[in-house]
Amino acid sequence: MNKRTICNALLTMLFVSLFTAVKAADAIPFKMPKVATPTIPSYSVNIKDFKADGTGKTLNTEAFSKAMKQLASKGGGKLIVPAGIWLTGPIQFENNTELHVERGALILFTTDFDAYPDVNTIYEGNKATKKMAPLWAYEKHDVAITGEGAFDGQGQAWRPSKKGKFTDSQWKELTSGAGIVEKNVWYPDAKNDELKGVEGKPDTRRVFKRPVLLEFTKCKKVLLQGVTLSNSPAWNTHPLMCEDVTIDGVTIRNPWYAQNGDGLDLESCNRAIIKNSTFDVGDDAICIKSGKDKEGRDWKMPCENVIIEGCTVLHGHGGFVIGSEMSSGARNIYVNNCLFNGTDTGLRLKSTRGRGGVVENIWVNNINMVAISGDAFTFDLYYANKPVAGKADKDTSASDAVPPVTEETPCFRNLYISNIVCQGAKRAIYFNGLPEMPLTNLQMKNSLFVCDKGAELNYAKDILFENVKIENSKGERFVQKNTSNVVEK
Repeated sequence: MNKRTICNALLTMLFVSLFTAVKAADAIPFKMPKVATPTIPSYSVNIKDFKADGTGKTLNTEAFSKAMKQLASKGGGKLIVPAGIWLTGPIQFENNTELHVERGALILFTTDFDAYPDVNTIYEGNKATKKMAPLWAYEKHDVAITGEGAFDGQGQAWRPSKKGKFTDSQWKELTSGAGIVEKNVWYPDAKNDELKGVEGKPDTRRVFKRPVLLEFTKCKKVLLQGVTLSNSPAWNTHPLMCEDVTIDGVTIRNPWYAQNGDGLDLESCNRAIIKNSTFDVGDDAICIKSGKDKEGRDWKMPCENVIIEGCTVLHGHGGFVIGSEMSSGARNIYVNNCLFNGTDTGLRLKSTRGRGGVVENIWVNNINMVAISGDAFTFDLYYANKPVAGKADKDTSASDAVPPVTEETPCFRNLYISNIVCQGAKRAIYFNGLPEMPLTNLQMKNSLFVCDKGAELNYAKDILFENVKIENSKGERFVQKNTSNVVEK
């Protein structure tokens, strides 16, 4: 064997070794079950076959309904939507069906309140009566939305808007047309509230019944790939109690001021992969949920076995979020190689007394953040409640300041954070547990935070910071209260 052959062999061995090391470093740290993808028959139809009109002038709800029923009669298949503007009411999926939206196609959902039937659903972790989501599937299997086209929920016709989120000129423009302003909130429907019969009040039915854009409930084998989902009336995308969910290369967008304009709310799902997707929204971007309070605990359906990888968040209240509705718990979640650019918070974990639920075995790795307006990493068990000197609430006496641990006590433990780089945040880290249930066993390694303020820890124990650098320009680097076994290496 000559020297060149030996050299090439050694180089090959080196590259294989390096590749193996990288793969090992990025290996999923728990036994992740395989995520099954939909099986769609080869049969296909075109929405034009059902006399649909792509000019945006004609309502095509009946055409979409007939097309889906035609696919169902054949055992499933693909519904192709070519370039054009396709105005419609809600689209209801059948088993083994794929909605394929080609480049240049926009499915525009009507603003007609009565085009959406009332449905019993789950919203913010509890039972609710809402309008049917424009993209709707209930107890279906093998359903997919693919292509390079887009969906627009026309959320501006449903959402209220707060004056404080607009400049004076923007607010003047918003309120110059239809709608009613009440207490510095603009409501989109100019009708009086017919339910209450109050003269000059907004019709709040549209606000309180506004749907999410996509809601797939109790479905198996779901695929969202390539499309753009935008401008939702409430949350954007809500897989609920689903199994085997794949979201790949999707763009999820809402106006930055959108009230309850979450991006993805993955709730009580098992086996999910979210990858290579972009989020630019008006509330939490990528959010893990599992029901609220006793109702959610009774589901006994944690959100589990989830991989989130290669995603970009351009705006949102939080880049990656767990809670606040997490009463059935969350576990075995791996977040890797994501970018948060300009979010309010980077990593955001939140809950409060009354929720219950256990969140555990969470790994977050290789996250880059820039221009974070609040905390780079926040953990808060007083979400929507103001802590009062460790007491249950402002009315609690000193003798029972710490309530007992019950099924209503939320618990976060076994969190592993590594390779975080944040260039620019108001504060690096904020941990605020409960006196009766501190944050327990969090390990953070090999991370850098460049920020205004440093780290603040309250009610936390068994915390390890290893090679964590905090470059803060104001105040102390580390502030600790009510902590134990906090170790820096």
